[in-house]
Amino acid sequence: MSERLACGLRPVEFNLDFIPHAEGSCLVTMGRTRVVCTATVETRVPNFLAGQGRGWITAEYGMLPRSTGTRQERERTRGKPNSRALEISRLIGRALRAVIDLEALGERTVMLDCDVIEADGGTRCASINGAAVALHQALARLVAAGYLTVNPLRQLVAAVSVGLVEGAQFLDLDYSLDSRAGVDLNVVLSADCRLIEVQGTAEREPFSRAELDSLLDLATVGIREINRFQNGALGIAG
Repeated sequence: MSERLACGLRPVEFNLDFIPHAEGSCLVTMGRTRVVCTATVETRVPNFLAGQGRGWITAEYGMLPRSTGTRQERERTRGKPNSRALEISRLIGRALRAVIDLEALGERTVMLDCDVIEADGGTRCASINGAAVALHQALARLVAAGYLTVNPLRQLVAAVSVGLVEGAQFLDLDYSLDSRAGVDLNVVLSADCRLIEVQGTAEREPFSRAELDSLLDLATVGIREINRFQNGALGIAG
């Protein structure tokens, strides 16, 4: 069993402007998981949105070859898309689109790139947390430059993993916990603690509704704490 407190997050940090060329960027650290997140603003939209006066948020997720204990092959080497990376990319995009006013964004696309440089569990959650910070930063700069009158990001979004390991509840699972979890959930909430997405799996035995509710409560506690770190990094009061 981990020596870390079951109800505690790993150390969390958001290092802003990690990539100075990007409109928004940060290095998000959650324990030994580290992800570089950038936000790139483009004055165009996908064809299906052309002429509608609305913007779009999309994301790409990937892992550097030596972000894990053994080397990950690059997609061009495999010769086919990485289905896990594609699924996580779509999750990040969905999570951020849930909290943005796409009409206020105008006909712009924001590409969120999330590149894992060190993986120790929870990379998709860390990516969402860092992408939200990078997106807020990029849009705030558009407001400051006079391109937007208000920040279209209505509120921040954050995510965390929770699970049951040997019958005990844990928050923010690292790899050693995740690999032994009997139940594993990834929870995405808006800053006002409304659900955006819940991904849950019974790895061994089915789990009860009461256990699910308890894990969601634990995730909410963790996400509120992550929100505080996000606000602190961005200089947002509250």
